[in-house]
Amino acid sequence: MTRPDAGTLFGHPKGLFLLFGTEMWERFGYYGMRALLVLYLVASVQDGGFGWTAGEALSLYGMFTMGVYLTPVIGGWLADNYIGQRKAIIYGGIIFALGYFTLGIPKSMIVGMEETVFYIGLALIMVGNGLFKANVSSLVGDLYEDGDHRRDSAFTIFYMGINLGAFLAPITVGVLGETVNWHYGFILAGCGMIVGLILQLTLANKYLGEIGVQPSALRTKGEQKAHAPLTSDDKDRMKVILIMSMFSVMFWAGFEQAGGLFTIYASDFTDRTLFGFEIAASSFQSLNALFIIMLAPVVASVWVKMGSNEPTSPKKFALAMIFLALGFFVMLWATMVQGGDVAVKVSMLFLVFAYLFHTLGELCLSPIGLSMVTKLAPLKYTSLLMGIWFFFTALSNWLAGFIGSFVGEGQEMVENASTIFMSVGVAALVTGIVIFFSAGKLVEWMHGAEGGHNDNLEEKIEEEMSVTATHEAMPEGHR
Repeated sequence: MTRPDAGTLFGHPKGLFLLFGTEMWERFGYYGMRALLVLYLVASVQDGGFGWTAGEALSLYGMFTMGVYLTPVIGGWLADNYIGQRKAIIYGGIIFALGYFTLGIPKSMIVGMEETVFYIGLALIMVGNGLFKANVSSLVGDLYEDGDHRRDSAFTIFYMGINLGAFLAPITVGVLGETVNWHYGFILAGCGMIVGLILQLTLANKYLGEIGVQPSALRTKGEQKAHAPLTSDDKDRMKVILIMSMFSVMFWAGFEQAGGLFTIYASDFTDRTLFGFEIAASSFQSLNALFIIMLAPVVASVWVKMGSNEPTSPKKFALAMIFLALGFFVMLWATMVQGGDVAVKVSMLFLVFAYLFHTLGELCLSPIGLSMVTKLAPLKYTSLLMGIWFFFTALSNWLAGFIGSFVGEGQEMVENASTIFMSVGVAALVTGIVIFFSAGKLVEWMHGAEGGHNDNLEEKIEEEMSVTATHEAMPEGHR
């Protein structure tokens, strides 16, 4: 594979910044659409929505996000074996944009077919996501030779693009959709994807060269795969993958309330007035990305300063569950302030601190995820075990929607929200305690794959910044 010779920018190949921009605009579109989705469904028909109950909307949200996490398995396989990463990105981007623009079709133009067209739009987004997200990050790694010291910082830059897009989308797409017209918001999301497509179509040949053009299966044809029988160490490591995959369901099922139950709570029960202006409910979804950008270097430096006392990956996972629980206990406190009265609006600081705790939990998960699979999985079972991780990630999103669907309507919404916040918080706390006391055995079963302490601050920051991509189940090295 020939790498491009298009010069460097800030010491990195210029192709990195092309991929940064492509990914930023793609995430802008996706997170913008996601910020609006539940609010659009529960909005009354008179206000341009569908008038669904909160439970119905959150159930659909869970099914949709589950699909978003499953389709990249197929998209990655198609790119690897048939069409290559570059074509997959273009095809995925086009289908993505068609999905957003389909959601943006005014209802007056599709009378009697509103829900059908809506489902078509969501299906297109899931398919586009499968082709696009599974392949962009692998191109970043391909820009560098094996062992190139710039590779870690390159992914830090790339993941900043993800977080920047995730931050900008709710405060632009979300605000436009909520305050002007829902369909305008979806159209703006599609326009963001179009910008990313234009960048790829006009600049990829120059700045990416032949990278990602040929399917990777053709490049590796003839390579020998390991056929040695599994050792006891291999079996122990596989047990760790399965156990941590199952535990991860609890975390992401709670974390994903951000796009569902938390957004409804922000819309219906939160005083969103600041200096005389009302903040759009969807804008609160920007807090996660903002906190990641602000806190990733801080968390990384804390781990470095702890030296040999830095917690092992399982203990960080346990800490993540504690932070998740704290976020839900903050929201439980908010419902206690309400006192069961739907007319009472609580301070937005409850949501701010809930997002803060959940982001801290997410940052503690940076060593956990597909990077764990690549470190622990026996070579001949890597694809299978990655598929299992994808499955549990998808399951957690379905579970998030299922949990939220019990919120109810009207007066019971406050009471049910209180029960959900308490239940998820307690479950997260118990899960964290179980993982903490199991950490020693889990590390033992890793048989040295946990690795030593990393004193390189730059590499640690890269690890923390990668957490959003890990959350999306698309980090570099997934193939």
